[in-house]
Amino acid sequence: MSEYVEFANELADISGEVIKKYFRTKIEFEDKVDSSPVTIADKNTELLLRQMIIDKYPEHDILGEEFDSKHSGSKMQWILDPIDGTRSFILGLPIFGTLISLLENGIPILGVINIPITGERWVGYKKNNSIFYSKNETKSIRCEVSKQKSISNASLVATDPGMFSNLQKPYFDLVTRKVK
Repeated sequence: MSEYVEFANELADISGEVIKKYFRTKIEFEDKVDSSPVTIADKNTELLLRQMIIDKYPEHDILGEEFDSKHSGSKMQWILDPIDGTRSFILGLPIFGTLISLLENGIPILGVINIPITGERWVGYKKNNSIFYSKNETKSIRCEVSKQKSISNASLVATDPGMFSNLQKPYFDLVTRKVK
């Protein structure tokens, strides 16, 4: 497992380097079929991550957001979202990140959330606590699931309630009314 964790961190490091070159530059975007935007930064980042995976694990499958799947029937599959929060990225807001995960037989065994502009990263893997790293911290921090028992004392955060479909929005609104 440590081999995959190390490699996923390499992928996150490289994705951050690519993305930072485009951040807060005049960048063009186009709308995808689902009306979400995509930029050259999204595409170039995913292409580089795909190539790194193919070079290291040619037998592994890849499912990315911007390009067709690489599917060979492997039990191992990498899932890539090069820039989750492309609208924030386009606007020059640092609240976006790269999402990288690895599935084994369809079950997630590793996940990385990398926020390149703030230098923050969460890494979680099978049978271990997630770990938070920050360029501003001297040590990593183990993450734990909240022990909050009552939804009325819980917090809810969403970057944009508009991200929910018409079917999902009533459920989001219901939960919103129940939390702090």
